[in-house]
Amino acid sequence: MSASKTFSFSEISTHTSKDDCWLIIHGKVYNVTDFLEDHPGGDDVLLQAAANGDATQSFEDVGHSTSATSMMEGFLIGSIHVDELPKENQARATDPFLANKPQEIKQATSSTSFMDILLPLLILALAFAAWYYLTYINVNA
Repeated sequence: MSASKTFSFSEISTHTSKDDCWLIIHGKVYNVTDFLEDHPGGDDVLLQAAANGDATQSFEDVGHSTSATSMMEGFLIGSIHVDELPKENQARATDPFLANKPQEIKQATSSTSFMDILLPLLILALAFAAWYYLTYINVNA
């Protein structure tokens, strides 16, 4: 099938089984039937996403790597008519910049968790340095 083909939501909703599984992500339609067994999260994740309709939010919530995103192009079979997408996904589907841009909320969350680990380690290192100074250096002076 051509990647420029446009599908209706009702047509895509008939492809939700292990033998024939299509997903809608950012307004594009992917035939992931051959990838079900290889998906790191298991085939149930993809089958549930296909049954729920638009899988864009589920895809973004997981935070897939750039290699996973580039791998998707091999499964692309077309797109869905923009009027059939939920309102929150219409802008992402029509704007190529937004469709390929991961959500910035994920990046903010990951940097916050890094600081949550780094700050206590820094405090612990300072406490150890103060103890060492007061125990060994200050006694000899």
